Amino acid sequence: MKKIKVLTDQCIGCGACVGIDPEHFDFNEDGLSHVISEENVDSEALKEAIESCPVGIISLEETNEDIPIENQEEE
Repeated sequence: MKKIKVLTDQCIGCGACVGIDPEHFDFNEDGLSHVISEENVDSEALKEAIESCPVGIISLEETNEDIPIENQEEE
């Protein structure tokens, strides 16, 4: 499963991600970007929003969240 990660504490609030991909991003009460949806993470708009971030704080990361705990490898 892929998960969108935004380092909100490093966001400058430029709004590029929100403008390009309002399906996944919105502004929080401080005017900074945050994720509002984890659906459709393979969309072109999401890829473009990630690439457009001027401070590079948005990423798409693989997680093991949908693997049952008994099947996850211990680290």
